[in-house]
Amino acid sequence: MSESKLDERELRNALGGFATGVCVVTTRRPDGKREGLTVNSFSSVSLAPPIVLWNLSLRAPSAQAFRDAEYFAINVLAADQQEISQRFSRPAADKFDGIEEALVEGLGGVPLIEGAVARFECRVHQLNDVGDHLVLFGQVERFDQRDREPLLYHRGRYRSLTE
Repeated sequence: MSESKLDERELRNALGGFATGVCVVTTRRPDGKREGLTVNSFSSVSLAPPIVLWNLSLRAPSAQAFRDAEYFAINVLAADQQEISQRFSRPAADKFDGIEEALVEGLGGVPLIEGAVARFECRVHQLNDVGDHLVLFGQVERFDQRDREPLLYHRGRYRSLTE
């Protein structure tokens, strides 16, 4: 099959067959404004040094904030945090408004979400424009984890391990 003849909708459907965890990636702009969005494009790259990656659309409203960031945090959501995932997947003036009790401050003032399965506080290591996305590599400087069931996403729906 030729690349130019790929059906984009069918490709999305095929890629959706890969079950993933759900994360909220957060940062803080130089002016102090917090930014965050829901992603499922998180992956470990290296243990020595500890490098992870994630990506976002170049058209995302927060793309410039992450491009300018020194730090970002990856919050791997727990099964009971679907509302947080939905909150950060929609446009809003302040996605953090109303959830202050669920936040703590991490490196560089980056917001961390309480109750997450794991949180990775990263210093930006490298940025690459690839196709229509920005790929962000981060060196993990701190992390924590909890023994909780993760929130999963598969074929366009939230899932859990117990289904």
